[in-house]
Amino acid sequence: MTQGGKVCNRKEMRWGIRKKLIIFLLLATVLPFGTAITVTYFYTTKSLNDRAVSTNHELISKGQEELAGYLNDVAQMSSVLYRYTPFINVMRNGVSSDFVVNQEEVRRALAYLFNTRPEIEQMHLYIHEEQESYTIYHSRISGRAKYENVFSHPYYRQLTAIEGYSLIEPPHEIYSYNNVSVIPNSQSVNVLSFHNVIRDVPLADVLGFLSIDINLSKIRAIAGRLYTKDAEDLYIMDDKGMIIFSSNEEEIGKENKEKWFEQVRKEPEGGKSLEWKDEQFSGVIVHEKFSDSFKGWSIVKRIPYDVLYQGARETALINILIGLATLIFALLGTMFVSFKLTAPIKVLISNMKKVEKGEFKADFDTLGTDEIGMLGRHFKLMIAKIDELIESEYKLEIENKASQLRVLQSQINPHFLYNAFQSIGTLALKLNAVPVYSLLTSLSTIMRYSMNMKDDIVPFAAELNHVKSYLSLQKQRFDEQFEFELNIQEEVKEIYIPKMILQPLVENCFKHGFDQHVEEARIQIEAFFENDNKVKISVKDNGMGPSDEQIEKIRQELFQGISKADKQREAIGLKNIYDRLQIYYHNQVNLTVNRNEEGGFTVTIVIPNVIPKEVEHS
Repeated sequence: MTQGGKVCNRKEMRWGIRKKLIIFLLLATVLPFGTAITVTYFYTTKSLNDRAVSTNHELISKGQEELAGYLNDVAQMSSVLYRYTPFINVMRNGVSSDFVVNQEEVRRALAYLFNTRPEIEQMHLYIHEEQESYTIYHSRISGRAKYENVFSHPYYRQLTAIEGYSLIEPPHEIYSYNNVSVIPNSQSVNVLSFHNVIRDVPLADVLGFLSIDINLSKIRAIAGRLYTKDAEDLYIMDDKGMIIFSSNEEEIGKENKEKWFEQVRKEPEGGKSLEWKDEQFSGVIVHEKFSDSFKGWSIVKRIPYDVLYQGARETALINILIGLATLIFALLGTMFVSFKLTAPIKVLISNMKKVEKGEFKADFDTLGTDEIGMLGRHFKLMIAKIDELIESEYKLEIENKASQLRVLQSQINPHFLYNAFQSIGTLALKLNAVPVYSLLTSLSTIMRYSMNMKDDIVPFAAELNHVKSYLSLQKQRFDEQFEFELNIQEEVKEIYIPKMILQPLVENCFKHGFDQHVEEARIQIEAFFENDNKVKISVKDNGMGPSDEQIEKIRQELFQGISKADKQREAIGLKNIYDRLQIYYHNQVNLTVNRNEEGGFTVTIVIPNVIPKEVEHS
């Protein structure tokens, strides 16, 4: 086969795999996504249905509260009269006892109540004593009239037989009480009547009746906020099924005998809605029952399916369009990833897993010339560099720890040893052997502690004893011109710290703090626990102390590094201590250097109370 034929076969093979991959993607993406869209449509419909029911129920519940409050206010209007004693006396004694005054009291009370609400159309007052009645219609108060057959009025008759004080007459065309009011036919409107009995409180004797007729403007305004006109229906019905309000004006004042209302009445307490379908209506009925004074009343909102599911259909259509667009982009993106990105990314992931296991070697030569290829090249360079740095850093850390310990252990300089031996020799000539023995003991203790190469981590008490021996020798050297004070918390003595931490700090006081021949040299060492499981150690002297420039230089060398010239002069001091502590405590150490206001220098070290295990046993 020719070379051209081989190239052709490779192309056919490659295109065959691509076709299979495309078919697989179509099956694996389109089918689940199509199913998801279908399921989403039904769930969205149900979700919007539930949300609409919940929202509408909450709406009519608030409307019910507002309506009940309004009706209660109107029903309680007559209670104001009980607080007006002159009027109650008229109700007890009748008008004739003092006609002019009493009739004026009646007119004043009726006018006051009539003007409290603009929706009041008519009021009627019946005084049982002398069987007298008055009406007020459109702010016109009628004259006195007899109402001998008052109990022919069905609601007045019912009020005498119940314990309550008020009854509501469903909407009806306004009529004249006792034929006293003159109501033109042109002004005939539907009103809701509140019939109230006035009793001789605290007795139950009936003093009379007060009827208040209100138009439906306020109720219509409240109800109008609870439904969408020409799209939804709203009903407010009393305990007998009489329609107090309806979105269909013709049904107001009539009894609701519809089957759906019978079903609403049978709904258990706490029910919110029910599905209903018949020839006249198909949709969801959301309902809420009144309580307290209007128990048995209902407010019902009917929402047709066409209105209810309109939002659901629009939402589902938008979801389908978005889903189709997303599907197209997903297919294109998947094809691109499959052709261009998948293979090299898998190679990179495989090599990253090897790096996670500690193998810092790449098993590929190149991943191409594009961005992924560049990523592969940088990845190889990165793991090679990491491998090199880990090895060098590990060796450097081990060597640094060993060299620092050796240097610190040899920091008791010959000058100090010379002065110490000179002091001991002088004392041996002047005094008995016991003080000489004490000095030699201190010196031997220092030497033994310094030369011990086995223990790198020691109890704080051992480090403290070493410093005491050193300070005792220095006190003999300076005689009465030197004092030291140790304030060490007992619990601190039990912790373990790196060896040779305190003595270099104390020696630094003698090197740089007392080189100006201070008359009364003093060193104070403190160590105590802080609240957050930290140990605070401070070494304070009263020497001349460094200048501000020297302090700044010390801090710079401490935290930014010492120059090569300083290293050649073995200027290690605080820097060595700080670096050692950072290694042992995993960079959890805080070291500060400050000048004292009264003179001198203070070094403060804050370390954890426990050394991490991996360092302690390294």
